[in-house]
Amino acid sequence: MSRVFNFSAGPSMLPEDVLKRAAAEMLDCEGSGQSVMEMSHRSKEYDNIIKTAESLLRELMNIPDNYKVLFLQGGASTQFAAIPLNFMNKNGKADYIITGQWAKKAFAEAQKYGDVQAVASSADKTFSYIPATTKDSFRPDADYVYICLNNTIYGTIYHELPDTGDIPLIADISSCFLSEPLDISKFAMVYGGAQKNVAPAGLTIAIIREDMLGNARDITPTMLNYQIHADNDSLYNTPPCYTIYICKLVLEWIKSLGGLEAMGERNRKKAAILYDFLDNSKMFKGTVVPEDRSLMNVPFVTGDDELNAKFVKEATAAGFVNLKGHRSVGGMRASIYNAMPIEGVEKLVQFMADFEKANS
Repeated sequence: MSRVFNFSAGPSMLPEDVLKRAAAEMLDCEGSGQSVMEMSHRSKEYDNIIKTAESLLRELMNIPDNYKVLFLQGGASTQFAAIPLNFMNKNGKADYIITGQWAKKAFAEAQKYGDVQAVASSADKTFSYIPATTKDSFRPDADYVYICLNNTIYGTIYHELPDTGDIPLIADISSCFLSEPLDISKFAMVYGGAQKNVAPAGLTIAIIREDMLGNARDITPTMLNYQIHADNDSLYNTPPCYTIYICKLVLEWIKSLGGLEAMGERNRKKAAILYDFLDNSKMFKGTVVPEDRSLMNVPFVTGDDELNAKFVKEATAAGFVNLKGHRSVGGMRASIYNAMPIEGVEKLVQFMADFEKANS
């Protein structure tokens, strides 16, 4: 059976080169005589894997030396509680910008631990835009400001970060991780689940400025205390070993293509192909205002639920899978993460053009 073009929002497709190498090393990783799945996380073989993964991530993302890189479990959603427990610890206040379901859930979780305020929201238009804020939008005594940088469900992204002044900025970058260069120095913390752009499900990566660490509340569970993980080099307990190994292979793949500058150029090209078609189509229409469009997640509709369903069914049969949109938006969504080849987007657009012609 030939491989399909998988437009899933996550878990998503992985680079074929990575999958082939992982398959070749399944029984014997780099001459160790064992699979990574069998290795002790305390072994010298695995120590080399996790340290290489961190080194590559630091190199590709140009992470400053005063930031810790943590390989965690529990998914991005676990950080919704860990963040206020670790960082909402001076004035017991935090400001959140609500740009989609995940920011909304993070906001609701943080409210359990202090005075948490939603300073802006785009819920009034189904999160189809990024709400404008100024420095005055935020309380000067907030312990941090929280955003979701790229919104998987709704297809929006911050092209310009909010001005938070001296207030630490924290961002969920799950669905735009490694998609293009990102200035880590503008954030106190960024984090993301790996299952969209970095590796299979099971790994969450957090990049945290060191001065933010060490002030977790006394009630913070050990496994949610970032300082504990930093002190133990992400090896306090058994980490998601195999997922970190795949992460290392993905990072090597990105480096081989020219790094994040080259990846960003590739992703802009893919997105332009799809958005240009949507902007000129008489049947299909994008749901996001042009100035806030994501490079990674592209929701679109026909305006007719039956036609949407027909399109998804026929697209699936043609090898374009997981195009059904989230229930809160409807229609379709094409997630065109790093591993999606340009050919996949070109063929999808051709299929959409043929569908439009046949159903007009």
